[in-house]
Amino acid sequence: MHEQVAPPSRRLSGGRLARLRARDALATAGKMPTLLKLGLISDSFRSYFAILITASMIRINRQFDPASIKLVIFDLDGTLIDSRLDLIHTVNAMLRHLGRPQLPGDVIATYVGDGAPMLVRRALGDPEDEGLVRQALNFFLAYYREHKLDHTHVYAGIPQALAAIRQSNNGQPRTLAVLSNKPVNPSRAIVEALQLAEFFAQVYGGNSFTTKKPDPLGAKNLLRENECRPKSAVIVGDSSNDVLTGRNAGLWTVGVTYGFAPQTLELTPPDVLVDTPQELAELFR
Repeated sequence: MHEQVAPPSRRLSGGRLARLRARDALATAGKMPTLLKLGLISDSFRSYFAILITASMIRINRQFDPASIKLVIFDLDGTLIDSRLDLIHTVNAMLRHLGRPQLPGDVIATYVGDGAPMLVRRALGDPEDEGLVRQALNFFLAYYREHKLDHTHVYAGIPQALAAIRQSNNGQPRTLAVLSNKPVNPSRAIVEALQLAEFFAQVYGGNSFTTKKPDPLGAKNLLRENECRPKSAVIVGDSSNDVLTGRNAGLWTVGVTYGFAPQTLELTPPDVLVDTPQELAELFR
């Protein structure tokens, strides 16, 4: 159970409070034509309303106090980096190698998030032939090892967001870590190659522990290594896997909608939802 916190309106800075008010304003957007017709809205308020509804907003289901957060755990693919195209190319190279038809990129993208073995199995249609799955996985890993950085890049604004999140207002720097379901070696190689390594104390992958997300083992290990209580930690990710990991470990959860699986966040809502890396940085101020 998370500790109970004061309502957002009592805790937020002016900027965050404005966004909450904007969210409330959006809820009445459908009434705008009627109100205008009746002459119940002035020109000045109409201009203010237009500014509100076009503003970027952080959606808060459960507010946490940024000053209390000491550890922030990040998913990798779809959260920090856009690796979609390289994963699609690798899956289709594997399928060609096996003499199978290629899959549309949008379909492959829905298979990402549970680690390489599950991605391969899904792309093959979940066959009963385990020998085929092993053969396909070996090819996938070998191909991806050579092509993991062909098109993969950091999302715009992520380095600035990480730099901002690392510095807390109470003067105590936060610890940042990566917990991915991608195998650990390519995860670390990508983080290093894309010049993100300086931000992270630890980078763990899907084979770093005996279980993967949403099992809380990796998150709990990070809590232990950093001597951090669950209520002082947040996990940030683009899918329900990350939200469930946070819930299972007792962490606060933040979802990002710009990644691979924003649709899964509708059924498994995080404590906070953001649309951009800039909003992510603002959340921790």
